Amino acid sequence: MNIRVLKESDAKQYQQLRLRALQVNQEAFGSTYEREVRFSIETVEERIKPAIDKFVLGAFDETDSLVGIVTFMRDNNLKTSHKGNIFGMYVAPEVRGQGVGKALLVELIRRAKSCEGLEQIHLTVVSANESAKRLYKSLGFEVYGVERNALKFKGQYFDEDLMVLFIGD
Repeated sequence: MNIRVLKESDAKQYQQLRLRALQVNQEAFGSTYEREVRFSIETVEERIKPAIDKFVLGAFDETDSLVGIVTFMRDNNLKTSHKGNIFGMYVAPEVRGQGVGKALLVELIRRAKSCEGLEQIHLTVVSANESAKRLYKSLGFEVYGVERNALKFKGQYFDEDLMVLFIGD
């Protein structure tokens, strides 16, 4: 397993996996397949382009296929720049249970800790997603709240657990 920061040249593979995520686990994301399938490759390139306080990690298997993704973005507001956020975590079903998600998050946390002044990493997870919550808790994330009816898709509501990992002063 090779985990690295994605760059613009990875846009096509990223878009394919992201669209798959939006089809396989529709309830887990704020966006939809119907919305993102219309994104141009240039839009996707801009979305994954690394910046000082933003990066997308990808997990590649032995055939160099992208099988997992996760995004980190630091808040850029003066009063909230001590916080960062995890978005868009997805591991392809055929490699789940093999440590891909954990490896992605361990690398994300390691990289995020190098952001000067960063103290907290936040994420939201659909409350019913027990396997994801177990993974996050195993890395030190704690639930600090629940947003009821956080997502609504095809007439069904989904609650989200709000989680945080404290990484520094």
